[in-house]
Amino acid sequence: RARCGAAGTARRAEAVPLEAKRYPILSRRAPLGKFPKLPDTVHPGVVTGKAYSDLLQWAKENSFAIPAVNCVSSSGINACLEAARKMDAPIIIQFSSGGSQFYAGKGLDNKNFHAAVAGAVSGAYHVRALAEQYGIPVILHTDHCAKGLLPWFDGLLDANERYFERYNEPLFSSHMLDLSEEPIGENIEICVKYLERMAKIDCALEMELGITGGEEDGVNNEDVNPEDLYSKPEEIWQVYEAL
Repeated sequence: RARCGAAGTARRAEAVPLEAKRYPILSRRAPLGKFPKLPDTVHPGVVTGKAYSDLLQWAKENSFAIPAVNCVSSSGINACLEAARKMDAPIIIQFSSGGSQFYAGKGLDNKNFHAAVAGAVSGAYHVRALAEQYGIPVILHTDHCAKGLLPWFDGLLDANERYFERYNEPLFSSHMLDLSEEPIGENIEICVKYLERMAKIDCALEMELGITGGEEDGVNNEDVNPEDLYSKPEEIWQVYEAL
């Protein structure tokens, strides 16, 4: 996943009059505006499905990375959107389980990850309401989800499916499953199950191979062997064959 960006990659969206900009949550019509240097499928606002795939492939072909920022507040999201507009570049806005709970506020009970689901969905709607207004393409993503956080993941997929029924696209562009703490066979088996469900709504899946370094959402790998931090070719082949 990309962690650093390049300026000037989006090449300014063609101007869309203010009165012509839609509010995605309230409108079914397709977004207006396109980018002269980006694939025709990519438009201002949240990209999903083929537009999402085309944007990643375009970034790969042009040898640049798209920054991914974990957000925990609406003001943080707004700062990301403003920065992307100033740099004339796409951006990934994402939420972790803990960040999603924080977004919802300390007053909500997080039993069965209720607050974490509500916070992530709230953040997603905030991004969708504003991304198109800022005139930049946004990938809407959730970060590392370990096995113990799967009820949070399930709640997000429920929200995606409800959104898809109304708007014919998922609420989020993609989600990440991080089952690197589990045996590789179990990791792949669970990812296959979720991918089958997500493919029906054009939502992309990111999975983790190897071991994530450092500490995140209660998973601590600060003392692991350095060679275990990297994906292994034989594991990648297993994933390719299964997915």
